[in-house]
Amino acid sequence: MTSLPQRETIVTLIDEAVAAGARRSPACREVGINVRTLQRWRPKGETSVKADQRPLAERPAPANQLSQAERDAILSVCNQPEYASLPPSQIVPKLADQGIYLGSESSFYRILHAHEQLHHRGYARAPQRRRKLVTHTAWAPDQVWTWDVTWLPSTTKGCFFYLYLVEDLYSRYGVAWEVQAEESGELAAELMHKAVWREKLQGKAKPVLHNDNGSIMKSRTFRAKRDELGISQSFSRPRVSDDNAYVESFFRTLKYAPAWPPNGFATLEEAREWVQQFMHWYNEEHQHSKIRFVTPGQRHRGEDTAILARRKAVYEAARARHPERWTGETRHWEPILSVTLNPDKQASANQSNLETAA
Repeated sequence: MTSLPQRETIVTLIDEAVAAGARRSPACREVGINVRTLQRWRPKGETSVKADQRPLAERPAPANQLSQAERDAILSVCNQPEYASLPPSQIVPKLADQGIYLGSESSFYRILHAHEQLHHRGYARAPQRRRKLVTHTAWAPDQVWTWDVTWLPSTTKGCFFYLYLVEDLYSRYGVAWEVQAEESGELAAELMHKAVWREKLQGKAKPVLHNDNGSIMKSRTFRAKRDELGISQSFSRPRVSDDNAYVESFFRTLKYAPAWPPNGFATLEEAREWVQQFMHWYNEEHQHSKIRFVTPGQRHRGEDTAILARRKAVYEAARARHPERWTGETRHWEPILSVTLNPDKQASANQSNLETAA
């Protein structure tokens, strides 16, 4: 939007150029406007330049605009202790579980942004192109597991504890975990045996186990236990952590948790107790953004279908009360049908088509 003084300056420059012998069209192009704009600013037969009338125009409020009371209600909910540390993408599903609809997720973001209460932490790496991978798709729990070991710092410099974790690809559920004082194939073999036992897979089809190329993943003891349990193994590419992205994402969630001890754990028992509490929160309380904001435990047990159906009913009722605020379908609350590890473009397209058809 060009102010009146700026318009007058531009028109004066064009007039001087034309008086010196330049053509009007090239002169307008040099200052970044066209002849039609010049004619609108100074109509034919007039000597004065017109000011922009758009700021003075009266614009009716949109029919679907939230009232001030509704905006205040959204802001009040977002600042409640229960939701103060959560983004709108987490708040909206929690309200839906309680049968409450205050506005769309985008409305929550827009209102928080208007009150300077929306902050973003962006350290994401730029996407990188890599060679085609062998992929695995899970359509139900216990079809594909991913696992890894990560370091947990102690209060003694240079001393670490080790978290062993097995995560289900379909549900993001932590199937089995242990915190140990050392890293070994024997301890990894014990963990895998516990995972099969906890999931009651004796005599049933075993999942594919995906991991990186660590020494314990290739140890003789671990491979012998894996063969004994009937579990097939899949490896990431060497030195490419993104090939095991799901469990790496879990470790990031773990180490960025607000309760994470910045100075490390004093004892092995303290580390085990902290991880135990975190795993309960992650499995049973944390509403995961990639599985329609249900908890991993709910999805692992098959409870997500009923939960998402209730959310859909809440949104349908909200649309029935205020149809003018909806331009299309309600939010997509259908369950995720499948999850693919390291999908190629064709697999991603097929999954999107299946979800759209559902």
